[in-house]
Amino acid sequence: MGFKCGLVGLPNVGKSTLFTALSSLPVERAKFPFATVEPNRAIVPVKDERLEKVAGLASSTEITPTTLVIVDIAGLIEGASQGEGLGNRFLAHIREMDLLLHVVRGFKAPDVPHLAGEPDPRRDKEIVELELILADLAILERRLEKVRRSAKALPKEAAAEEEFLEKLRVHLYEGKTARSFAPTTEEISMIDNLQLLTAKPVVY
Repeated sequence: MGFKCGLVGLPNVGKSTLFTALSSLPVERAKFPFATVEPNRAIVPVKDERLEKVAGLASSTEITPTTLVIVDIAGLIEGASQGEGLGNRFLAHIREMDLLLHVVRGFKAPDVPHLAGEPDPRRDKEIVELELILADLAILERRLEKVRRSAKALPKEAAAEEEFLEKLRVHLYEGKTARSFAPTTEEISMIDNLQLLTAKPVVY
């Protein structure tokens, strides 16, 4: 399976339109929220002229380009981290992705509703980002509880992880993503193991 890229954003911002543009697959596009419930998926070959040159040098008769898996995920709304809208399903689908393609609406259209009112790219980006941060904080809280329970059995390891989790929690509480957190060499594996949503690379 190829590298997974998930299209995320508020409802009615153009995710399914972009999905069709990238994949050439027609999908339902509607002027109401949550027209997409189950994710649309497409496997898209990545064209690269360098591959043909390498194949020529190697006298290869078969050329197999790498692929991207493009996933059109249902729109997120404010409160998704508490289960609003399709919140829990939305977050579960995002967790499977390697890269997030965050679609932000920058157009006005009277016949295409926008749940947050008039489109405001900065505000809309922050709504989605905040919901992902809140979901990550819930993961950190659960992990902290588990680490504190194991402190008696492994006091040194638990103390180091608890210190790291507390630093990361403060960072997220400040409205910052896990991507912008600078872990030490010892902390890199700990942050990777958490599989945080805001640690994933994002393209707007």
